Amino acid sequence: MFDRLVAPALADAALAHLQQAGVQRGAIAAWLGHNSWDFIATLVACERLGAVLLPLNWRLSAAELARVLQHAGAGHLMGTPEVDALAADVLSRVALQPGTAAGVQDGDLLLVYTSGTTAGTAAGEVAGTAGTAGQPKGAMHTRAGMQANAVAAIAAQGLQAQSRVLSVLPLFHVGGLCIQTLPALAVGAKVLLQPRFEPGAWFDAVEQWRPTTTLLVPTVMKALIDHPRWAAADLSSLAFVNSGSQIVPRLLIEAFHARGVPVAQVYGATETGPVSIVLKPADARGHVGHAGRAALGVQVRLAADGELLLKAPNLMRGYHRQQSRSTDASFGADGWFHTGDLAVQHADGCYEIVGRSTDLIISGGENIHPAEIEQIVAALPGVAACAVVGLPHVRWGEVPVLALVRAPGTALQADDVLQALAPQLARLKWPKRVIFLPALPTTALGKVARGRLREQLLLAERMD
Repeated sequence: MFDRLVAPALADAALAHLQQAGVQRGAIAAWLGHNSWDFIATLVACERLGAVLLPLNWRLSAAELARVLQHAGAGHLMGTPEVDALAADVLSRVALQPGTAAGVQDGDLLLVYTSGTTAGTAAGEVAGTAGTAGQPKGAMHTRAGMQANAVAAIAAQGLQAQSRVLSVLPLFHVGGLCIQTLPALAVGAKVLLQPRFEPGAWFDAVEQWRPTTTLLVPTVMKALIDHPRWAAADLSSLAFVNSGSQIVPRLLIEAFHARGVPVAQVYGATETGPVSIVLKPADARGHVGHAGRAALGVQVRLAADGELLLKAPNLMRGYHRQQSRSTDASFGADGWFHTGDLAVQHADGCYEIVGRSTDLIISGGENIHPAEIEQIVAALPGVAACAVVGLPHVRWGEVPVLALVRAPGTALQADDVLQALAPQLARLKWPKRVIFLPALPTTALGKVARGRLREQLLLAERMD
């Protein structure tokens, strides 16, 4: 499937480059750069060669990238020229390891790491799963698993040769790479690949190139909605947009629906391919805020505590240089992958993600999901961003605390927030404090980095 992704001449050139650099079967080749067709060609070349591609998050520091390269055992670093200075800084900090990398198996194709290299970082951030005890942690995906993921993505979105896909999310993340870009190329669809997201360039492409779909995460959706061109932009070519990476606020979904564009969804994580649960375009308007139903080939069940468990052919083989599936705590003894996400299943079979088990706040014995507070607050006028985390409390164990970023020119106050919550949430779920911040710490895809936010708020409390 993947040998048809790019023009043969481009794939041949990428293969020749790898061979000249001494990359062998079982080696790991790293890529650092903005979205590029050379990246896709290198993935094809790695498949032909039997090597593994390691996409790197160019938003990380040189020190973080050096740790990832060292842990992975990468022997070669490629990329695009706009990050040459960063690449040089990285290479000054780590010695690459030519030759076969320990732990690589036949069929391994893609190794995806995270930026979360310190204990306490929320799982699933940026391009993988967070490390513990200061160690990077990367998910190893096989060729067969990526093909199964592409088949599921094609079926969920109805992708076909006539589709036109505008790809703007970073390819170093499985979302940007594996939800639309690779599946669309696999069926012969046209793909317009932008180096990185920029609102003006997105509007230009939609109006001039006329895509039929595009993949957006919530922060990107908000940037588009807040842009001066939003109200008048011609979005009529878009049969649907897809979204995911976190719980998508209903306010954003409804803004796209008001412009006549259905918002489909894909639920998953780096470890899962990521296509696990899908809300198909035809179901989007009738299931606002739901993640959807099991994707093709995926089995889903809920544990007694509501945690979402998965079995699927597109799950990662395991964490590189760590446990195998049989010994990895992420996989139960029966082979089910524990996502760490909490969900409910509605009568019609649709799943709705309600939060992460690690985000759950237990206050005075009562369970509080941050998302149920955040959905209400995010819809208030004057709110640019918000997040709820649990902080320690002498009496209640922990309490919800709301961090809020005001929109420019607004004077929203804590009392305004509480008044909005009063008719919709039990008082025990109200945030005990509302803290106004200039910005929230986020990951490369714009998700709130809850671990860093919690540390920031704890530090502020100690300094008070």
